[in-house]
Amino acid sequence: MRNKIQKVGLVISGVLIGVALAFNIPAIAEHGVAEPLPLSELREFTEVFGKIKTDYVEPVSDKKLIDDAINGMLSGLDPHSAYMDADAFKELEDGTQGEFGGLGIEVSMEDGFIKVVSPIEDTPAQKAGIKSGDLIVKLDDTPVKGMTINDAVKRMRGAPNTPITLTIVRKGVNKPFAVTLMRAIIKVKSVKYKLVEPNFGYVRITQFQERSGENLAQAITALTKENKAPLKGIVLDLRNDPGGLLTSAVGVAATFLKPGSLVVYTEGRAEDAKMRLTADPDSYLHGDQADYLKNMPIWVKTVPMVVLINGGSASASEIVAGALQDQKRAVIMGTQSFGKGSVQTILPLGNGTGIKLTTARYFTPSGRSIQVKGITPDIVVEEAKVVDSKDDGLLNIREGDLENHLPNPNKPDAKAPVTPPVIVQPSKSGKTHKDDKVNPDEVVSKDDFQLNQALGLLKGINIFKGEAKTN
Repeated sequence: MRNKIQKVGLVISGVLIGVALAFNIPAIAEHGVAEPLPLSELREFTEVFGKIKTDYVEPVSDKKLIDDAINGMLSGLDPHSAYMDADAFKELEDGTQGEFGGLGIEVSMEDGFIKVVSPIEDTPAQKAGIKSGDLIVKLDDTPVKGMTINDAVKRMRGAPNTPITLTIVRKGVNKPFAVTLMRAIIKVKSVKYKLVEPNFGYVRITQFQERSGENLAQAITALTKENKAPLKGIVLDLRNDPGGLLTSAVGVAATFLKPGSLVVYTEGRAEDAKMRLTADPDSYLHGDQADYLKNMPIWVKTVPMVVLINGGSASASEIVAGALQDQKRAVIMGTQSFGKGSVQTILPLGNGTGIKLTTARYFTPSGRSIQVKGITPDIVVEEAKVVDSKDDGLLNIREGDLENHLPNPNKPDAKAPVTPPVIVQPSKSGKTHKDDKVNPDEVVSKDDFQLNQALGLLKGINIFKGEAKTN
């Protein structure tokens, strides 16, 4: 498996533009029975091509027409397939390294406008109050309507310390408003951690990058050293994590699972798109990377865990949450996840360009497809926060809200959760915080209601374990 991962193409397990790569599935064009070309449709295409060349009001280059045709062909398939010119291809590669230039926004295209999936932590977008569900209708003085998503992303990227003004439409706000941001080099710190209380560690993964699994192992080592003893509970926070590298997701899950445990499997038309990835080095290492889990203490495989998720937890986050849930390894807490259960392969086309093509669906160990439905928490805990009186709440978008999304292949009654989730509502009189006032140096807020519920559950589990031992 590891040799296979090293020698073939790029696979994305993240949401939309600028999210992640992993080395897995080869070009789908190399398999299957060749079908005859649709000559009548090709004649129609060449006729339209010729009419544009001769009759359009202004001259148009052949390259632009072909690029636009490829882009339209791919964007019509599903929200995650796309054509990437040389610049977009390079930016996608840069994003996996955890550093790139721009604003720090994960985006999709919706009705001709740019829709914000999630602002990335500690970036100009988050600090300016950009929110999930915002529609970007204008970039500086240029309307977004009519742009491709690649064109819009290219305009938002730029030299550090240069300004750009976004015109935003937000649900609950009566009219569009402008926000001016200063571009910056986006350095995404993948793993953050803190000993929130003696014996209880908190680890947040903001995005699954090349070194996320390794950084998680280092975080656990550091928390253990600070605690001067093995931890009695871990909260793994995947809220608003848009996804990333497939191999890193497997590595994160493998940190807490016994070797050989199934993490995720994929199904597609190509034979090589059918994979079973387990909690073993062959499934989570790439290249000459050393096994960062080799010296993990044995207690990490059994320590009580709570995984926090929400509507911004997508793809790779859902792989981890689904694996830990199905393997009965952790309690999943929070709200329904995004629901992206498809895998994208990066296929280079030459000249530095490429296409991002949806080639498979992924499934949790029990056979659940996450597509559209997402991960249902074992304990539903809503966020407690104060919102602006002008805003009736965030526009919580999920995979099922995107145009042309793939359907869920499971039958309605297939692989249903065994028990309905427990629902915990935040007290109206309890502490709340306004989450657009972000302190980038603060790993986690002490007023985080969902985290406090997770810690309470972990303490209860430890009390129960202690009583069980004495009986």
